[in-house]
Amino acid sequence: MIPYIRRAAALCLLLLVALLVNAARVMVVEAGSLNADPANRRIAIDRYARPRGEIVVDGKPVTGSRDSGQQLRWERTYRQGPLYAPLTGHSSQTYGTTLIEHAEDEVLSGTDPMLAPLPLWNDLTRGRQPGGNVVTTVRAPLQEAAYRGLDGKRGAVVAVEPSSGRILALVSSPSYDPGVLSGTGRTVKDAWQRLNSSPNQPMLNRALRQTYPPGSTFKIVTAAAALDAGAVRDAEAPTDTPDPFVLPGTRQVLPNEARGCGDASLAYAIQWSCNTVMAGLGVKVGLEGMVEAVERFGFNDTGLRVPSWVAKSNFDRRMSRDQLALSSIGQFDTTATPLQMAMVAAAVANHGEIAQPYLVERTTTSGGTTVDRTVRSSYRRAMTPATAMQLQRLMVKAVEEGTGTNATIPGARVGGKTGTAQHGLGNTGTPYAWFIAWAQADDSAQPAVAVAVVVEDAEASRTEISGGGSAAPIAKAVMEEALELEAKARG
Repeated sequence: MIPYIRRAAALCLLLLVALLVNAARVMVVEAGSLNADPANRRIAIDRYARPRGEIVVDGKPVTGSRDSGQQLRWERTYRQGPLYAPLTGHSSQTYGTTLIEHAEDEVLSGTDPMLAPLPLWNDLTRGRQPGGNVVTTVRAPLQEAAYRGLDGKRGAVVAVEPSSGRILALVSSPSYDPGVLSGTGRTVKDAWQRLNSSPNQPMLNRALRQTYPPGSTFKIVTAAAALDAGAVRDAEAPTDTPDPFVLPGTRQVLPNEARGCGDASLAYAIQWSCNTVMAGLGVKVGLEGMVEAVERFGFNDTGLRVPSWVAKSNFDRRMSRDQLALSSIGQFDTTATPLQMAMVAAAVANHGEIAQPYLVERTTTSGGTTVDRTVRSSYRRAMTPATAMQLQRLMVKAVEEGTGTNATIPGARVGGKTGTAQHGLGNTGTPYAWFIAWAQADDSAQPAVAVAVVVEDAEASRTEISGGGSAAPIAKAVMEEALELEAKARG
């Protein structure tokens, strides 16, 4: 009898070991795949079992949570959803997360290990902390001014603090309310279909994810390249550029909207936006020199994050001389995001250096204890300080006496550049109106803000849309708010 008992005990022990090994396999080896399995409903139930952390603008949350009473209990809500959608994105139980909701999901959902009171706390307790908060760099008055200025027109506005890289405003228009996508069911699916089928593409983040021909605003980049390369040594001297200007290797004549561009100086060309002078300077610098210069500004960078990913701004590395001439005035295949062009203005304002742009100031626990803070860092040196000083002077003159007079602000030094970018088959489409600028209070040591505005106004006639007329007033309103905030901060 005893041998049988021993065999039975051994079998039971073997079965117990097998059970423990299988449990360990499921919990350790297969845990990741099981958690990622769409059929595993427990993950979704646990994810929405408690409120999500908040996204904060100017000290106030612009998000919230609502108890739906359903199995997926807590749904995301948004205060002033369309105003802040270009930075928050959406958090949907059906369609996932985008923008800050996606980039900072671990903090907001409470799964970030940094939120735990002790290292490995979540692993040991098999729990998670209340959702943390994400404090943004955006200032509400600038965001609201930009949103009002676009007034539902297709376009975007980006404002940055040149010295730090903080993004002070990020607006894309037309926008949408991300709250309509938060839950589940037919209503959410209908909203998703309606938003994605709209010809105005309200879910497209035009500030970060859409690229446009930058038109004449790109002439600031070409001017920096020419000055740094020594192609221009005196900004007031004639450039020996003919008008009419024939594109190299072709019979195509490049026109000017401005008068007096024949043999004009770089200063005159920036002030009145001469195509011929800037195209000629781009050819003089040469393809290799232009590519090197534009990439110092961030063009062709596929790795920029703020923390959401940013579309690549393009400048071709291979092209003919006639194509180079067109690219040097922001046409041909040259494209840029509004963020990129705000960085161009910021480079001029910040003595040639571009600070790494960022949207998240810090993350905190639900109780407000700082978990992580973004530290100011340098992104690129776009030009020498001497070149930046010259371009500051030329951009100020363009606002005071040239094409950008609609951006003048009493009591402040404002530098700007207009742009009217051709596009469409044979350049027959309604041009995009651009304006890039920076502003510095007369009693301040450094510029308070750099801004880029693009307006796609499909309803305006070609003769009515321009950077100075359509985009500059919006930039002015945003810069005025930045200067006012700076003045209040100084007391």
